[in-house]
Amino acid sequence: ELVRQGEALKRTEQMVDKMEQDLKTSQKHINSIKSVWGGLVNYFKAKPPESKPEQNGTPEYCANSRLKEAMMSSKEQESKYQESHPNLRKLDNSDNDFSKADLVSSVQRDSYPKNQHLRAYHQKIDSNLDEMSSGLSRLKNLALGLQTEINEQDDMLDRLTKKVETLDINIKSTDKKVRQL
Repeated sequence: ELVRQGEALKRTEQMVDKMEQDLKTSQKHINSIKSVWGGLVNYFKAKPPESKPEQNGTPEYCANSRLKEAMMSSKEQESKYQESHPNLRKLDNSDNDFSKADLVSSVQRDSYPKNQHLRAYHQKIDSNLDEMSSGLSRLKNLALGLQTEINEQDDMLDRLTKKVETLDINIKSTDKKVRQL
């Protein structure tokens, strides 16, 4: 949603730039209508190119890389989580995860209790904590990416606000000149 809003802000900024260019053209026409000298000045003045309006330092919009990376890693972790979660994957014939206890290295076995059931529960708790840790890491990365995107869009909004205020003043001035004619 935030990326979509950023794209909308970029399109809005481009439209404001186009309006500003059109306003400059209309002011030239008003000057030529107003007096002969204004017409002569416009005639000899270099005509601006009929290309895209100047972007005033606004690059092509692209969501920040931090947010993109966070979204990609979040999707990868989510798919891994869905594959391993007991309620989201197909259940195999074993009723519990005690079989996973055999996969633990001898170094880790020494840190767990001797009782096999307690060992299995400790290992299950450790694996759950690892999943929680990776989930929190994913949330942190997403939050940092969102923060960066919001800061960039805030800067874009400030820039757009200044452009709109300037355009509003110029439109009022042009309207006043037209009324005087």
